[in-house]
Amino acid sequence: MASPSTIEPRQQHIQPVHPNVTVPLPEQPIDRLVRTFARFLHIEATSGVLLMLCTAFAIFMANSAWADSYLMFWKTEVGVSFGSLHFRHSLRHIINDGLMVIFFFVIGLEVKRELAHGALADLRRATLPIAAAVGGMLVPAGIYLAFQYDQPAARGWGIPMATDIAFVVGFLALLGSRVPNSLRVLLLSLAIVDDIGAIIVIAIGYTHELDGRFLMLAAIGIGVVHLFSRIGVRRFPPYIIAGLFAWFAFHESGVHATLTGVILGLMTPAKATIVPDHFHQYLLQTGDLFRGEGWHNEDRRAHKVREVQRLTRETVSPLEYLEATLHPWSSYFIIPIFAMANAGVSLQLANVGDSVAVAVALGLVIGKPLGVLLFCLLTVRLGWAKMPHGLSWRILIAGSFLTGIGFTMALFIDGLAFGEEGLDTAKTGIMVGSAISALLGMTFLMWTLPKHHAPHTAEE
Repeated sequence: MASPSTIEPRQQHIQPVHPNVTVPLPEQPIDRLVRTFARFLHIEATSGVLLMLCTAFAIFMANSAWADSYLMFWKTEVGVSFGSLHFRHSLRHIINDGLMVIFFFVIGLEVKRELAHGALADLRRATLPIAAAVGGMLVPAGIYLAFQYDQPAARGWGIPMATDIAFVVGFLALLGSRVPNSLRVLLLSLAIVDDIGAIIVIAIGYTHELDGRFLMLAAIGIGVVHLFSRIGVRRFPPYIIAGLFAWFAFHESGVHATLTGVILGLMTPAKATIVPDHFHQYLLQTGDLFRGEGWHNEDRRAHKVREVQRLTRETVSPLEYLEATLHPWSSYFIIPIFAMANAGVSLQLANVGDSVAVAVALGLVIGKPLGVLLFCLLTVRLGWAKMPHGLSWRILIAGSFLTGIGFTMALFIDGLAFGEEGLDTAKTGIMVGSAISALLGMTFLMWTLPKHHAPHTAEE
């Protein structure tokens, strides 16, 4: 058997990553599979399709012969014990109050990005989506309360308020270049502001009795995170430990624990530590180390590798790095798992006509587009904002129906309003209302949008 040093190397292919740059790594058989999978994940509609599949699976299982076993699975208790301290909760609770913290953290990062560099950074550009989002929250809540006023189910007023950004992105992607960039930006900005509104609703409307001691501990945890940022701590583990401490304190305080994610996301720095030009100079200075025998003679190669890795990461902001790292986990793992744990609803004809289901569905189908359009019209007529270039009222009316897709946040608030398992009638209203909104939005957009749309311009 030949030794490794005498084996003839097979033909190697360098992997291109940029028209003018190649990565000096030999291509391996798994790289082709990974690249194909990565391209699939980068398709805008993918996360929405996966979410729909998981929702369909949950509904199927909840109405099958395995319904009892499926629903009981999410009630399975898991936890840890340390001496006299016990932390035991159902699997659904761990998902809703634990994993969903990462989802809310990503929302916090997205909001911070939009406030720092995006559509919400310029008040003039932000006025229209903010007004649209406010209208799209107030009118659905008003419609719901009109049906449930002075009823026990009035507590669910926040259910039809938020737009599900994953579904909106997915449906817009199906229409491709026909969708004006101005409509895309407006709807996504509106969804971001919607998320902010939903977070405020959760914090104010769905917070139970408060425990001041744990609130103080949560404040200390958040303060430690801020201190780490001020003194220049760059490693993630200290932040993770302090964040977990704050999460546990919020969880025990009565404030919903997922708000920890939002707060930490908003606190994440949006500026890079190292200027790219300075990093370029560093690479030029250390380049000689990799020439000739220099690297083989280097006795601290592992240390040098870690240094280059750390400095490379510091060329982008922590916000950008964390959003790129966590967004796939949020979109392709956490939200689908959340859907499977919470979307299982028994489909009964009686539920469709229930007053709660009707209130939720009307809030989504009628309240969302009506609120969006009324507040947009009012804002434009008062001269506070202008319609974006390339966006007509006809297209905005058609696109506004997509804002009635309120799946993820609606289910989340349903669980807060009516207990961990939520209310089947409310879930039925969410499913029916979101489905009708998607159908109307896509139908009107395909009818309204031109068959071929001009390439996006900078003005849009």
